[in-house]
Amino acid sequence: MPPKSNKLSLTVPNPPLNTPALDDPELCYSYEIARGEMGVLSFEPYKSLILPYWAFRTVPIAQNSAEVLWAIFESYIERGDFVGADMTRKYIQMGMTRAKRYANHKGGRKYGADGKQLEKWSGDDADGKRKEKEDASELFKGYWRRCTSDEEYLELKKQWQKEKEQYQPKS
Repeated sequence: MPPKSNKLSLTVPNPPLNTPALDDPELCYSYEIARGEMGVLSFEPYKSLILPYWAFRTVPIAQNSAEVLWAIFESYIERGDFVGADMTRKYIQMGMTRAKRYANHKGGRKYGADGKQLEKWSGDDADGKRKEKEDASELFKGYWRRCTSDEEYLELKKQWQKEKEQYQPKS
């Protein structure tokens, strides 16, 4: 097996990613806004569209991933696709939380096979892996804050919530 590379070069998709929720009201309003990044790994087809752009192994990889995800977020906002924008926001948030978990728990595992919470890392960080994951988490955190405070995103969210309340699926 070849060694893992610290280089990953993601580019902003061109043409932009599809906007399936704009063409399918049933898909659009079946989406749920949940706490944290719940549902991010199960809501298709957005999962398959966005997941390939999510990575956090090193700070340069996290930086590249966060920049590309931010561009995807902006593209969804520009086209009025709240579901796509919110899913992208969730991946950015997941970059922050997963990198933080690796900074706090060696191997990134919070719970053992027995279901009990594992101890957090202690001692020195001679190889710098904890610091690298902490820095990657902080990087994603900045982009996540940009997403959650974006006025167009907040307006799309409000509009989507109102429309979802009124949506009546075809029977």
